Amino acid sequence: MGARVVMSKGGNLRVKRGWRRLLSWQGLMAVLLGLVLAVFVLFGLAYALIQVPSPNDMAQTETSIYYYSDGKTELARQSAVNRESVKLDAVPKELQHAVLAAEDRDFYSNPGVSVSGIGRAMWAAITGGPTQGGSTITQQYVKNYFLSHDQTLARKGRELIISIKVEQAQSKDEILGNYLNTIYFGRGAYGVQAAAQAYFGKNVSELSLSQSVFIASVLRAPSLYDPARGDQQRANVTSRMQYVAEGMFSEGWITEAQRDGVKLPETVAAKPATALSGPNGYVVSLAREELMSKAGLTAEEIERGGLRVTTTIDRSSQQAAVDAVSTERPGGTAANGIRAGLVTIKPGDGAILALYGGADYATNPYSAATQAQLQTGSTFKVFTLAAALEQGISTRQTYDGNSPRWFSAAETKGEPWEVKNFEDKSYGYLSLRDALAKSVNTIFAAANLEIGPARTKEMAIKLGLPENTPGLEDNPSNVFGTASTRVIDMANAYATIAASGVRAEPYVVRQLTSTHDRIKGYTAAPSTRQVLSADVAADTIEAMTRVVTDGTGKKAQAIGYAAAGKTGTTDENKSVWFDGFTPQAATAVALYMPDSKGVAQPLRGIGGGSEVTGGSYPLAIWTNYMRRFMAGRDPVAFPQRVGIGDSTARIWVNPTPEPGNETSQPTQGDENRDDQNRSDQDRDRSDSRRPEGRDSGGEED
Repeated sequence: MGARVVMSKGGNLRVKRGWRRLLSWQGLMAVLLGLVLAVFVLFGLAYALIQVPSPNDMAQTETSIYYYSDGKTELARQSAVNRESVKLDAVPKELQHAVLAAEDRDFYSNPGVSVSGIGRAMWAAITGGPTQGGSTITQQYVKNYFLSHDQTLARKGRELIISIKVEQAQSKDEILGNYLNTIYFGRGAYGVQAAAQAYFGKNVSELSLSQSVFIASVLRAPSLYDPARGDQQRANVTSRMQYVAEGMFSEGWITEAQRDGVKLPETVAAKPATALSGPNGYVVSLAREELMSKAGLTAEEIERGGLRVTTTIDRSSQQAAVDAVSTERPGGTAANGIRAGLVTIKPGDGAILALYGGADYATNPYSAATQAQLQTGSTFKVFTLAAALEQGISTRQTYDGNSPRWFSAAETKGEPWEVKNFEDKSYGYLSLRDALAKSVNTIFAAANLEIGPARTKEMAIKLGLPENTPGLEDNPSNVFGTASTRVIDMANAYATIAASGVRAEPYVVRQLTSTHDRIKGYTAAPSTRQVLSADVAADTIEAMTRVVTDGTGKKAQAIGYAAAGKTGTTDENKSVWFDGFTPQAATAVALYMPDSKGVAQPLRGIGGGSEVTGGSYPLAIWTNYMRRFMAGRDPVAFPQRVGIGDSTARIWVNPTPEPGNETSQPTQGDENRDDQNRSDQDRDRSDSRRPEGRDSGGEED
């Protein structure tokens, strides 16, 4: 026992021994030994209790189901597991080596677990740091096929024990083969055989060296390495392939010449999943986008499946939309290429009740409802009218509706501008609301210049159009719908008016649950805000009802309920619209015919008519659909007209021409069309399934 001699205060010598120090070291060693023993005991218990799950258990739960709004009726069923297992000897050695070079170069010599990697991962889980890499292929196999992806200590511990047990139960070749058959490669493909088909349309045994290196490269993060997703992903996978090829060379698996010959191979187009077919495929596609943008899921989590998604789509409304398009769309060979888009939104809520983006997503995944950007024509005049009301201009105020009209450079703040009505028809002086009903170009050009085109643009954005809408500018002609908008955006803008100025963000996913704990639940909450005064909305709605009662949208009366809306026909009839609403639903319908490059072509010689307008097929589709949508619903009245600016409105009355004096000038007076009673016989309630030409009166739309 160590001791030392020290001098006391009295000058005497004494011996001071290190007992306390000895006892403290013994205690520390005892604690450490106890901890080590406890760890071994706990590990032994865990090792005895934790069993390797059956690989088939998870595979049986990997189907995602999308429901209609009732949460019970299936809209679509999607199996996320696209897997065809193959034996390891069917996998080219080049692909096996590429995977090892990418993920675990000493796979055949390591014990199946990376102690340092587990330590780093556990430390990251404790400290909240970033996830650390370094897992072996065995650990990845266990994590991806048997366990969840949550970053918890419990999951890490299970991964360690199951990996050790798997190493004892299976040979290295068996583990590698199972790994290659189960790991996710993107594009819905699980396993190398499905990946070979998904990216190259061939069996895995037929892959070249470059294709093998590509397959090994994308498995790290498929959404970041699929070149079909964009230039950044293309650059990512090119760099990753260089890393993998260099690793294969350094391990002696390929020659220097082979390494230098590895290039990014051409991939085939991604095929939509089986659920993404028919008209409902467009709904599922939009729901998947929303699951990523709002519910926070990754593409891999969606593809992995096990989701239960309740949409906002009403089953009967969706079927009505499909039937209406099928029944009312133009017929004949010339109309084969016509695309139709329809979207219904619940005013004041944003729920998408029906969506038609095309006949079959599998054959044409480009949605006419949510992706196609089309000029809107005269449906845009509603935004100018609402902007005028915000400036205190009454819808009873009259303007010169003769044609043609020249507007000076001073008025346009640019070049002189000639505006004509359809067929160059003159209307004399009309109120703004009657001009909306008849879609009089010269009047809306004048109104747009009076308030300033910038206010029309601002109103369109305020009501629901994205700021980056192509062609959305503040020039004088914006009133004629020169901007290229999506059907869903126009439906939302009109829904804002129908909701008395309350704008809502459209959504299609109402609720998300999952069979896997790794996916958090999600429930949508309507996002709304008042963007337009209720008074302005009321006077806008009243003017829009005149389109249905007296103007270009008369056939919409056939739904049997009060409705408001606007027709729209663009230059050269390249796209045609009818957008309208009842208090319960806002629905936009558009038709166009793209060429092979997606550019809209003139709709002429279609359906036996000279040209297609917004008052023909779009209105017929809208009416057929909305009649079924509204059937059995209680009528809800529109708000009463407020009369903004009536007291200061400039009102001119067209004189009754005397024989030989047709050039009499208008006189100022009261515009009293509001007080005229319209009899039922004056209302065209025709429900023609094939509207012929334009409405009587020669209006543009």
